[in-house]
Amino acid sequence: MIYDLRHRTTYSYGDSAVSYARCVLRLTPVSNSHQSVLDADLKVTPRPSVSVERIGPFGERILTVIVDKPHNTLVIDATSRVDVHAPRPPSAADSRPWEEVRAAVMAAPSLEADGPAVYVYPTERTPITAAITDYARESFAPGRPIIEACAELNRRIHADFRYDPGATEVSTPVLAAFNARHGVCQDFAHIMITGLRGLGLSAAYVSGYLRTVPPPGQPRLEGADATHAWITVWCGARDGWIGFDPTNAILAEDDHIILAVGRDYSDVAPIDGIILASGGQTLKVEVDVIPETEERPQATR
Repeated sequence: MIYDLRHRTTYSYGDSAVSYARCVLRLTPVSNSHQSVLDADLKVTPRPSVSVERIGPFGERILTVIVDKPHNTLVIDATSRVDVHAPRPPSAADSRPWEEVRAAVMAAPSLEADGPAVYVYPTERTPITAAITDYARESFAPGRPIIEACAELNRRIHADFRYDPGATEVSTPVLAAFNARHGVCQDFAHIMITGLRGLGLSAAYVSGYLRTVPPPGQPRLEGADATHAWITVWCGARDGWIGFDPTNAILAEDDHIILAVGRDYSDVAPIDGIILASGGQTLKVEVDVIPETEERPQATR
């Protein structure tokens, strides 16, 4: 499926002009086995005096900009065209026992961004937490196939937690969201990652978008018309990385467009940075995910 993506972020500062802004932007999707970026453009207004592009430690595309003339509004426009062709997931029941995959994670020699070793250790946002590990363990009976167990945990989070955009903030600790049993996609992704890492499994955080218009007869997904978050789990050398969306209790397939992958939200925040100003700011984010009207023929896999 080919998508046209439009993501506009507007910062307004009222009467207190900002004299300096430094922004780190992760708003250009990556090209990988899941998708191919056909076109991309990123525009900042006012025009930056400095723009530096680089590839981050997890393969994410980063643009750092500096705006050093006074401005009352900062507008960031990101547009791209992406062909999503997610591999068909393997049979859940035929996947490897989760303990076998855990042992393979610990034996993996590679420290590259596509290897499991990078994503097995706790982070500040995903600390090993006994209550969350115990919650995840309920889906991981001895010898259970890993994809089957992850799919059940994915469904349980969707069933047990309420999607509530006003319940949490970006800085809300994972245990607070877990105890409250409500939050948004970022919280649900962090909860699932924390539980899996507590079991010794490798799980990564994914930032991206969801299809805005659902297929005929299907309900609209939570988190559309905004940046979305889900996770990907290393399921062994044979099956590789499989995406799970606990906000919607589904696998991450052709409805999901990847911006960046990291250990947690801090690695992949679409926009972060600093400003020098005396007043406050208001933020407006507008996102469109527009699929082509006809899907391309599916390749035999």
